[in-house]
Amino acid sequence: MNRSERIEQLVRPLIAGLKPYSSARDEYSASREAMVFLDANENPFESDVNRYPDPHQQKLKQRIAALRGVQENHLFLGNGSDDILDLLFRVFCEPYTDQVLCLPPTFGMYRVLSRVHGAQLIEVPLDSNWQPDVEAILAHSGPTTKLLFLCSPNNPTGQSLDRGRVLELLSRFPGLVVIDEAYIEFAGQPGFAEYLATFENLVITQTLSKAYGLAGIRLGVCMAHPQVIDYLKRVKLPYNISELTQRHALAALQDTDKLSREVALIRSERARMAEELAKVPFISEVFASDANFLLVRVDDAAIRYRQLIERGVVVRNTSGYLNLPNTLRFTIGTPAENDRVLEILPTLIDLTSV
Repeated sequence: MNRSERIEQLVRPLIAGLKPYSSARDEYSASREAMVFLDANENPFESDVNRYPDPHQQKLKQRIAALRGVQENHLFLGNGSDDILDLLFRVFCEPYTDQVLCLPPTFGMYRVLSRVHGAQLIEVPLDSNWQPDVEAILAHSGPTTKLLFLCSPNNPTGQSLDRGRVLELLSRFPGLVVIDEAYIEFAGQPGFAEYLATFENLVITQTLSKAYGLAGIRLGVCMAHPQVIDYLKRVKLPYNISELTQRHALAALQDTDKLSREVALIRSERARMAEELAKVPFISEVFASDANFLLVRVDDAAIRYRQLIERGVVVRNTSGYLNLPNTLRFTIGTPAENDRVLEILPTLIDLTSV
């Protein structure tokens, strides 16, 4: 079985026979200059955004391909990485028939999307070191297991997944292995893009929301085998990435110096915050992190969360995640914001005296 045939076996029959919608802008590839556009019922009067955007995001993909060291036909862009995850369910998961796996504690959207699409969610918890239990994952996999979600660095625990274990899963898992690299720029190791040519079942999602500081424009990046990309294109909306999003993203991707400065500062502040949070009496543990946040264990997360809110600091109460009782997640802010948090924490009420 060749690589494309393996992917075709995973696709829903309905999608395998689907012809993508052809928009007006799909019918030519020439420059927009000196063209008279009378095909798409647009308003002809110039407003800078009166025309539909490029449905294939060609300039943006060229830049991303150059930065990531991949071919353009390995790229798909979505309205945030959540959009890409949603499309993967649409393409590969037959409702009420197929299964997906995730490894809690992890990103909550995997569970939400499995419910939305009627896929059976199988949860195989991370081990005591927050790493994948390879044999347990494979034991819960079968012919109808279509997607395995790995978040690395993981949200909300912050650790990168062991490279050897991930590669073993790529070799042995029967479906697609989707690696969510939303926080990869903050990690001390590279992601898995170098393995795209080796594993046809590897799917990588990234985002411009975190390190690039563009959460408001909603742009997610998918890197995968061209056959996977082709199926995603069949089900996407015709103009899923707006003109304004494409412009903002392209400008940000050109300024690599800004990215390097801000990532370096966040990593430096992460180390400082980890050291200082460990000194707070009601914080019993600060988890190591490769992301732009720190997970900490406290005496009573509900009370500490409320106290911080009352003092104008919003953190995430992660106590509802599997094996994370009484934990809070602190995103790394600016140095001034972090200083404010460190000033407030010692002033919170000592619960032992209440």
